[in-house]
Amino acid sequence: MAEKQYAWHALDSSECLRLLGSTPETGLSGGEAEKRLKVFGPNVIEEGKKISPLRILLRQFLNLMIIILIVATAIAAALGEIIDSVVILVIVFLAAILGFWQEFRSERIVEALKRMMAPTCSVLRDGVMVKVRAENVVPGDILILEAGDRVAADARVVESHGLQAYEAALTGESIPVAKTASVLPEDTPMPDRVNMVYGGTTITSGKGKAVVTATGMRMEFGKIAKEVMEIKEEKTPLERRMEEVARSLGKIIILLIAVIAVVELAEIILLGQELSYDIIIKIFMFAVSLAVAAVPEALPAIVTSTLAVGMWMLAKRNSVARSMAAVETLGSTEVICADKTGTITKGEMLAREVFLGEKFYELPNPYTAQALAEVPSEKKLAGLQRIALAAALSSDAVVKKTERGYELYGDPTEGALVLMAESLGVNHIEARSRNKRVAEIPFSSERKRMTTITSSVAGITAYMKGAPEVVVNICDKFLVDGSVVAMTREIRDRLLKANEEMALRGLRVLAVAEKVMSEPLTEYSEETVEHGFTLLGLVGIIDPPRPEVKEAVEKCQTAKIKPIMITGDHRLTALAIAREVGIHREGDLAVTGAELAEMSDKELEEKVEKITVYARVTPSDKLRIVEAWKKRGRTVAMTGDGVNDAPALKRADIGVAMGITGTEVTKEASDLILLDDNFSTIVKAVELGRWIYDNIRKYLAYLLQANVVEIAVIAISALLIMPFVGLEGEEPLPLLPVQILYINLATDGLPAIALGFTPPEPDIMKRAPRPRGEKVFTRDIISFIIMALIAQSPVLLLGFIDALPLGIEYARSRLFLMFVFIELAIALNTVSLTRSIFKVRPHKLLILAILWEIALITILTSIPATREALHIIPPTLGDAAWILLGALVTFVSMETTKQFKIGKPYGVRGPYSLFKSGLPMR
Repeated sequence: MAEKQYAWHALDSSECLRLLGSTPETGLSGGEAEKRLKVFGPNVIEEGKKISPLRILLRQFLNLMIIILIVATAIAAALGEIIDSVVILVIVFLAAILGFWQEFRSERIVEALKRMMAPTCSVLRDGVMVKVRAENVVPGDILILEAGDRVAADARVVESHGLQAYEAALTGESIPVAKTASVLPEDTPMPDRVNMVYGGTTITSGKGKAVVTATGMRMEFGKIAKEVMEIKEEKTPLERRMEEVARSLGKIIILLIAVIAVVELAEIILLGQELSYDIIIKIFMFAVSLAVAAVPEALPAIVTSTLAVGMWMLAKRNSVARSMAAVETLGSTEVICADKTGTITKGEMLAREVFLGEKFYELPNPYTAQALAEVPSEKKLAGLQRIALAAALSSDAVVKKTERGYELYGDPTEGALVLMAESLGVNHIEARSRNKRVAEIPFSSERKRMTTITSSVAGITAYMKGAPEVVVNICDKFLVDGSVVAMTREIRDRLLKANEEMALRGLRVLAVAEKVMSEPLTEYSEETVEHGFTLLGLVGIIDPPRPEVKEAVEKCQTAKIKPIMITGDHRLTALAIAREVGIHREGDLAVTGAELAEMSDKELEEKVEKITVYARVTPSDKLRIVEAWKKRGRTVAMTGDGVNDAPALKRADIGVAMGITGTEVTKEASDLILLDDNFSTIVKAVELGRWIYDNIRKYLAYLLQANVVEIAVIAISALLIMPFVGLEGEEPLPLLPVQILYINLATDGLPAIALGFTPPEPDIMKRAPRPRGEKVFTRDIISFIIMALIAQSPVLLLGFIDALPLGIEYARSRLFLMFVFIELAIALNTVSLTRSIFKVRPHKLLILAILWEIALITILTSIPATREALHIIPPTLGDAAWILLGALVTFVSMETTKQFKIGKPYGVRGPYSLFKSGLPMR
């Protein structure tokens, strides 16, 4: 049999069997099955070409930031700073291991898909039912399906006896789907193909036969696995920004070494000195010292520790970040594409409204013990209880009251009807004990209704529930104010109009009817029972939105984040919920999967900004939606719980998996797992991500300003001051390498880490998300560094010059101590780049870190051995005055500049901007 793609759902089952060369009575012969296995290959999910873990690990060391840190390690070791070398090496390996894990875990997604496939299955071979390994199933095999079976391959149903399949893992549909052998239109979307069963899904009830149409990578699961393997891992915003820092630092270091070499050589020539080997070594060591000052050795450690804290804080907010980088990426989220069921809504069906007689009644909420919105008359209440009794008796679901609410057993829609009965005072258990079921005409997708026949002391009664357009036509009477009237054309039209009105409000509408039978029948069938019913009313059922979602959506819109709803439900239901929570507003668009399929990628990209609701989507739709947003340059978060969501989650900047309903495949593909499956938790995570990024920016500004000031002061002192006052000596350095390293690792260590705990600023969720391509060195950070340079350099240089007459060692000691204390003062300024420290209070950890550093340097200057190691001379009262005055002047200067802020953070006219021209507004 040659391989060819057909729209199997659009062909009659007999035609499918003919094309596949099989029969439902005998299946394939053993010999034919072996031949086809050679042609089509084993029925397995392929994993693609694997990269060895060692190769993935080695690849991490090609990162530019890692290379610079390795060079810094070598320099520190050459200068005799062994402890510093070890610290930097630990940082290098930590960063490499994090990168390794991020890349390695993506390999596990396809493995999880493989585990979902059935190990064995029942097929017909030579007319005999046999058990075979699922990997040996071939197109044309006849699958024998029963409740509890895992479907081994995609197949066309040829026989169905109450067959139902649970396909949530593939389609997202949370209710088992009734399977038939009917023919469907060719454009029927995959979730609606009720005549197909899919590999990896589960049969929940009934039995049947299906002819295999696709195996291996040609199955729907296989297509998903292929999409996952084809998606290339993108660098996170944090990785891109760290690379930018590394490139900038690399350029600065090379430039420094070149400038220092040229200036030093020029000075030697001008002063008429002879160029010797010793002088060349001194020039080199001086350049190396400045290079060490330029490298913020603590930066990777601080970023790592802050993201680790972010992961811990996310866990406290019901979400688990599967990588540290995801914590930072959350902060740049511009679009949140969220599933409706269970994420925006509660994931529990609830009867919200009843149309009784000529009036709509809002039903009480059993979960909140809410009463009826309008108190009905005795007749109306009796009518409500009558329809509730009929709904409960025509359902199989059971609900049990617990301390935490209600537990539902059975179909969610029937559960909503039973809960309605309970809320109206009808105990379904007692009602069923008084009305014993004697027969049932089951629901099917063709009939669109279900009828039960019960026996009680009052006699035999039939109860029906189903689609209004079907049930209304079976009824010849209608209940109005407790009286039964004839069903006229006007009443029928009014009922169908009420059905439309309820559907427009997003309600799934069921008609409920009853029929009192004069005597028992020998046979209860569609022909003997289903006529002459009395319509009791219409019940509107909905999966209600979570109460906290509306506020979360408002917070998104204030923060200029676009919330999008994606659902497998019908458009009207989706629109009603989207309007209720504020996602869909005037002028927005809503499209279905069928409409989306007719759009080209370019058309979708042009319209995607206006579309807020997607209904009846197919597995590939989510991936297209993500691609369209990314082409618009947006940072996208996508939620999902089914296997079909894995490619979209992996392609999105932030893939969000459901922790309660999500499959293992989805969780492996995700960056964030919601433990409560709640949309508002995503918004909280985004807020935390913004906070984390804010703090990363703060200590990035803190570290870089410290390094820039060190370089400027050291270079000016060594090149422009010392040679011309006759104090160049054997070590013409204003600070020694060991002192520079102490300043970098001590003052830029604990205080910088403590900055990561700074409380979020009040406007954190009132700003627009930062632009996707935003550089690390935004205008506000550059302005902050410039202001720090202007505020600190004169104070440090004056203090150094004032001490020079007492000797280079004395001047060096004062400069070293001034650097330590001034940097600690700057840490307080960095609590906010835009607001006064009195408005954004520092975290107590920052205060403790500063006090610890002050105590530590005080102790070190008091002990002769450590004082000698750091080349410090005990400070005098004059030194103390310079140190304290310098710290105070710098702190006041930096705080004063905040009063002249002329813009917002994220590079758009930053608070310290000295420039009149701003970056483009987003």
